Amino acid sequence: MYGLLWDAIVNLVQLKYLLPLVIGTAAGVVGGALPGVTITMTIILVLPFTFGLDPLQGLATMTGVYVGGCAGGLVTACLIGIPGTPSAIATTFDGFPMARNGQPGRALWLGTWASCIGGLLGAIFLIGATVPLARFALEFGPWEFFALFVFALSMVAGLVESSLAKGLLSGALGLIVTVLGNDPVMGHTRLTLGIPMLEGGIDFLPVLIGVFAFAQIMTDVERMGGAARFGDAVDRSLSLAVSHVRVIWEILSRPFLLLWSSLVGVVIGVLPAIGGSAANMLAYDQAKKFSRHPERFGKGTPEGIIASESSNNANVGGSLVTIMAFGIPGDAVTAVMLGALTIHGIQSGPLFISQNTTLAYGMFAAYLLAHPIMVAIMWVGSRWMLRVTTVPKAVLFPVVLVLCVVGAYALNNTMSNVYVLLSFGVLGYAMVKFGFPLAPFILGVILGDQIEINLVRAIMTDANPWLFLTRPISGVLIAASVASVVFALWQHRRHQKRLAQSADGDADF
Repeated sequence: MYGLLWDAIVNLVQLKYLLPLVIGTAAGVVGGALPGVTITMTIILVLPFTFGLDPLQGLATMTGVYVGGCAGGLVTACLIGIPGTPSAIATTFDGFPMARNGQPGRALWLGTWASCIGGLLGAIFLIGATVPLARFALEFGPWEFFALFVFALSMVAGLVESSLAKGLLSGALGLIVTVLGNDPVMGHTRLTLGIPMLEGGIDFLPVLIGVFAFAQIMTDVERMGGAARFGDAVDRSLSLAVSHVRVIWEILSRPFLLLWSSLVGVVIGVLPAIGGSAANMLAYDQAKKFSRHPERFGKGTPEGIIASESSNNANVGGSLVTIMAFGIPGDAVTAVMLGALTIHGIQSGPLFISQNTTLAYGMFAAYLLAHPIMVAIMWVGSRWMLRVTTVPKAVLFPVVLVLCVVGAYALNNTMSNVYVLLSFGVLGYAMVKFGFPLAPFILGVILGDQIEINLVRAIMTDANPWLFLTRPISGVLIAASVASVVFALWQHRRHQKRLAQSADGDADF
């Protein structure tokens, strides 16, 4: 196996393969960094250019887009508080506060190096555990998928800082958004409120852009003119060189966090239809639960950035497992890659590796090489990326809004997505103003459809509700969900007691 992998790496460093890989990775970084463009749209734009290439060149290009896009999303997440891709949502929670605290370079490079290291750890699983992980995924029926999504939803309790009631209401509101429009299983129209554009449901991307971008921009507009100016803090920090050795040590000095977050990303990637958006949220929640200082999360702690970014790039390795071993796309990006294989007359599935050994190990090699290439691209472009934070707000905000609107419109080439973006932008701003956290809301929107679909499928297959508990994997996941909520409630109560004790101490003083 290692001999085949080494031969594939040597083959891939030839210019005819290396150049498409570099171009694809660069396109992924840029596409991932632009809010509203996403990795999916970038890989769709790149796909036509791969038709004239041989299969390995084409797949190397798209693998580069996938890896670069996952890392590119952290750029805007850290620097302007708007995730460039859904898989960078959790990076915003600590990356942006760290940048606002005068450390944009540190935030950017913590995310970049965590993405690289997490992705390479994902490569170990991809190469060495493709078959057993794929077999494990085959054990999942609708009961197991339902339990898995419920487990992911149990993170709502862990993502709440101040008011648990507001956090739960925020998560419930996200779930309500997913039931607008047609029933995803039977196709029955429901809760359209007489609005025709709601009949097809609401796309996730405009909701994500609206809630994060509009709410962040409006909050910053309110702060403009105050005594403390974010731009001034960033200007001073830009003159300070980032120590990459220190940043890498910050990551490697937390081996459990790094390994566990990467494992979460790989496992979520292997399971179809979940994706990096759920993987980074789950890894972030796990990091917070295991941390000795959970109260630091959301204020610029490096643990939050490391967990989110290592999991979303490791998620790519897991997603590639499903198309290589079973021909099942794990998400929209791998669906495009699967289509590219079909165009080139290659059948993916259980016999893919044995019948296309050179191509399979070429994909492994492309995935491995794409990570150092991504770091090099970020290294070259980081100086200009950091300058984004020094652009006057009066110039930056309109540009960001235009990009967001263009991205929402281009999703389906309809104005309805623009209206959705604006509507949820207002909703997100109102939620921030009244103290409702955005993270549970986004998590509800991410998971709502899949929870409903798998619940209905399970009941249609067998109406016995006890199967959710008696099937081993499903039962373990349900138990883990309960344990997660209980632990988060205990953690929340402990945090509130610490705040109360601190307030009493200050009053006595």
